[in-house]
Amino acid sequence: MATNTEHNAVNSAVNGDTSTHAQDFEKATRGMSHEEKTAAQNAARFGYGPLAHMRTNLDATLPAFGGEFQPGLYRGVEKRKFANPAPLGLCAFALTTFVLSLINLGTRNIKVPAIVISLAFGYGGLVQLLAGMWEMAVGNTFGATALSSYGGFWISFAIILTPGGFEIEATITEQQSTKALFDCLGFYLMGWFIFTFLLLICTLKSTVAFFLLFFTLDLAFLMLGCSYLVLENGAPHTGLTRAGGAFGILAAFLAWYNALAGIADTSNSFFIVPVLHFPWSEKGRAARTEDKTDSSV
Repeated sequence: MATNTEHNAVNSAVNGDTSTHAQDFEKATRGMSHEEKTAAQNAARFGYGPLAHMRTNLDATLPAFGGEFQPGLYRGVEKRKFANPAPLGLCAFALTTFVLSLINLGTRNIKVPAIVISLAFGYGGLVQLLAGMWEMAVGNTFGATALSSYGGFWISFAIILTPGGFEIEATITEQQSTKALFDCLGFYLMGWFIFTFLLLICTLKSTVAFFLLFFTLDLAFLMLGCSYLVLENGAPHTGLTRAGGAFGILAAFLAWYNALAGIADTSNSFFIVPVLHFPWSEKGRAARTEDKTDSSV
């Protein structure tokens, strides 16, 4: 096991001259076990941990990583002035989705989603929108688009749920009918289903957890959208609503998982959250090439 002295040596190596980082890397990790050294190296590839800046090639690209909300190869930010905003946005999305999905599942017979209004405005909406703006600052187009859009989703959804807010529900019901209101909500959710599908396509070369996050979220939007378009006794379809809630719960936990992957490193956690890359991704192809090289030696 590495001692505190060895840990401090790692941090000292980080602050050294970039031309000597390769030598300092070996020196700083000399007292670590194989598992600890591997974990530190993995954390460093994602821009975190005590070895985060110990790269001699400043133009090197890093593999897709859900903790950074990066679906493809991206360039690491040396001596970044901004923290990683992705975990904040993911957590804001996860908690708000978790609460709403429990209600959609009919947990403890709760059917009125009024409690979600506060979360949707304050956490899932405002905080996630801010995280999306900060993703722009670190140069992550995908993260900025996704987090800002879902922040906007929660704010707009909270406006719809707010009693007497913009009188959206009352206007549609009075001027047309309750069925027209349900149809409009179905259109609204199907639009988010299409948007999420577009993002889903962009995660096909990333990690399994990152892909599954958008896959389950997309199915949640689809089920909930269909529940308003396929009514049951004049009300949203119960089975489809519960199916949407189930997929929403999965999406929430996957969002938390990706957030933890972006937060945990060897300086604050006893373990590094595993991220499994697809075999056809850049990381997967590189691993296969390395295995073939090792087997041929």
